[in-house]
Amino acid sequence: MRISPRGLFWLKVLLHISFLLPAFYLVALVLTDNAGGDPVQYIIHYTGMGAINSLLATLLISPIAKRFKIAALMQTRRLVGLYVCAYALLHISAFISLDLLFAWGLLFEEVIKRPYILVGAATLIIILLLAITSPNRIKRSMGKRWQLLHNWIYLAAILAPIHFYWSVKSEIIEPSIYIALFAVLLFYRKDSIYKWLKSKK
Repeated sequence: MRISPRGLFWLKVLLHISFLLPAFYLVALVLTDNAGGDPVQYIIHYTGMGAINSLLATLLISPIAKRFKIAALMQTRRLVGLYVCAYALLHISAFISLDLLFAWGLLFEEVIKRPYILVGAATLIIILLLAITSPNRIKRSMGKRWQLLHNWIYLAAILAPIHFYWSVKSEIIEPSIYIALFAVLLFYRKDSIYKWLKSKK
């Protein structure tokens, strides 16, 4: 299936709208006092779900492109990946500013007391590295090292749902579903993951 340059342009426009609308919706909820009984936790959870859904969408692009033979679809991965980073940064920013009120000492205590925060921080670092090195100029300058670095998305795909699962206090059905979805997508890439792990030995 072939997508023309014009079609790819409009597809990217549609993706921008799809990822920006939830952010605008969150702002509207907060401004109209409809962000639940605990707006701070609502914002933190909402932006975290934005990050994990964006990551899921990123991993879905390759299987869909191969299944339906839409090679041009692969050109949207960087765009979607940058939205993963954007939502992840909103997530951690909301936690530090609204929940901890920039109490950095308390942040380090929380990391020690709550392992899920450490897992989330590790995921964020990986996502940031992938976003920073995503431009084509950096990709060309890094050569083969670029692909090795960007294969770390597999680790992020493991850590993100674990962070979600550990962060909930009672409702584990939703995070369990995400763990299953990410597991399926990683299984689909088992050969690529094996080659990546083998290259690191």
